[in-house]
Amino acid sequence: MATLFTRIIQGEIPCHKIAEDDNYFAFLDSSPLATGHTLVIPKLEVDYIFRLDDATLSGLMLFAKKIAPAIQAAVPCARLGVSVIGLEVPHVHLHLIPMNKVADMNFANPKLSPTQEELSQAAAAIRSHL
Repeated sequence: MATLFTRIIQGEIPCHKIAEDDNYFAFLDSSPLATGHTLVIPKLEVDYIFRLDDATLSGLMLFAKKIAPAIQAAVPCARLGVSVIGLEVPHVHLHLIPMNKVADMNFANPKLSPTQEELSQAAAAIRSHL
């Protein structure tokens, strides 16, 4: 059965897409830790980052590297944190999270509850810097 993320890639579940190419997809987290919190995934459905082949793993990081400056331009922050947890959805994903202090990356923090309009505006702002 296809993962939630594969269903998003296939357009079965709506998302606020940031960017896509033949192998990778980036979209806003719908329950973000911060405005601009973006998920970057390979289109290849693999459940654990260290099970990716070398080319896909390096390609994932290079794709994320293209997205990162756009997030930072749209959401001013000290740094863009990167996290790989992968327990919730069995599909490799990087979290790109705008942060000003280490505590901003704590997944135990309360999640934001942005409206669809706020997510749409954030996605458009990030895409405008790509």
